[in-house]
Amino acid sequence: MGTVYSVLVTGVFMACLGSMLAFFLAIASKRLYVYEDPRIDLVEELLPHSNCGACGTAGCRNFAEKTVTGEIEPASCTVNTAEQNKHIAALLGVAMGNVEKRVARLACAGGHHVAKMRAHYGGLSSCRAASVAGGGGKSCSWGCLGLGDCADVCDFDAIVMDKQGLPVVDLAKCTACGDCVDICPKNLFSIQGVTKKLWMACRNEDEPDAAEATCEVACTACGRCVVDGAPGLIRLEKNLAVIDYEKNALAQRAAIERCPTGAIVWLDNECITKGKSAKKIIRTEPLPVIA
Repeated sequence: MGTVYSVLVTGVFMACLGSMLAFFLAIASKRLYVYEDPRIDLVEELLPHSNCGACGTAGCRNFAEKTVTGEIEPASCTVNTAEQNKHIAALLGVAMGNVEKRVARLACAGGHHVAKMRAHYGGLSSCRAASVAGGGGKSCSWGCLGLGDCADVCDFDAIVMDKQGLPVVDLAKCTACGDCVDICPKNLFSIQGVTKKLWMACRNEDEPDAAEATCEVACTACGRCVVDGAPGLIRLEKNLAVIDYEKNALAQRAAIERCPTGAIVWLDNECITKGKSAKKIIRTEPLPVIA
């Protein structure tokens, strides 16, 4: 009899405890409930789920949240198709927006046919590995090592290596995610708007004679582009012509015409144009290794 009584007491106690916990949980769920707009899920479904961060948010879910609250325009997703972004805009009843397309640009034109090599690199086929192992085999310590880390890391197949060992960006595929910027050990990539036509394709800060001795298309800090460009657009800094890209709207092709090496160029989508005074290079084979 005592055992049955104990079981009954225990059962009643557990039932009461369960009821109390359920009561408190019900109150807590109401007090702590955070409303989430159901449109967030709908917008997220219309996104590419790449979570690349090209839009400047932490991922597609965060992008959806900010789009619903009006903090960001649907067109800011550069990975999505224009049609999908239109669907998002229609769903939310907002304008799609007009965001300038941005792409990755490479500040180096020193392929194997114009940049000299001081040694053969035979280690792990990685730019990062080569940069640690004596900086790689290229004489120009500022130049692209050409081992394709940027192409390997690109999830959108927007970068391919050309026959001269330089990465080429497919502007149609590039989403400006910035992975190539992060992976490059020489910091040669940056994200730029496609409307910025004037571009410095060199990062060499060596003395002019030393720079040209290692690469035929290196900037020699002659200053002609500074004189020919709009006031304040280009300056000389650390033996290198530096473009103020915030003032690129002032750029004119005159700034490139007298560049003797063609280090400063004019970009028109996929077309890269050098000035009239730039040396003509017809060589295609790699330069020999120098002692």
